[in-house]
Amino acid sequence: MPLRFAVVCSSNMNRSMEAHAFLSKKSFTVQSFGTGDKVKLPGSAPNKPNIYDFGTTYEHIYRDLQEKDRSLYTQNGLLHMLDRNRRIKPGPQRLQECSDKFDVVISCEERVYDQILEMFESREPVDNTPVHVINIDIQDNHEEATIGAFLICDLCTQLEDSQDLEDDIDELLQEFESKAKRQVLHCVQFY
Repeated sequence: MPLRFAVVCSSNMNRSMEAHAFLSKKSFTVQSFGTGDKVKLPGSAPNKPNIYDFGTTYEHIYRDLQEKDRSLYTQNGLLHMLDRNRRIKPGPQRLQECSDKFDVVISCEERVYDQILEMFESREPVDNTPVHVINIDIQDNHEEATIGAFLICDLCTQLEDSQDLEDDIDELLQEFESKAKRQVLHCVQFY
């Protein structure tokens, strides 16, 4: 049975959605999530982000930004990102509100990794099914999101190819860390 993957970033969803799109094209079973309280996207100034509730559709966000300033949001890539996102799923989802179980949860920044661990530690395990929580730091820009998607896909391929993930994961993560030249954090939690 194929592994079930979740890719998680903070609240703007660029990195997780880029990885989600790439992994889906490679036929992985994957979902993507944010962990923030709201979806926050860059606005007309650093202190004026566009803020939406989780559950708001990508279509709504796309139209809203088009109406606010089509030129700005085309130029900074947000409309392109939202167009990609709305072809993948209806809207942003928050990990803390998801009841699905995953074999591997990959975060794109250490702060989010910590939030994921806190989420699992605050829940009482139901059936003690293990989930591997892994962090690979990926900067929040379009170029790094693309590179990150390739790295995450490479890691997922190695994990999926393992005959015994529980035995192999430490060695696989060490090899990946050396090859990718990025620090990897890993912890096992339970559903």
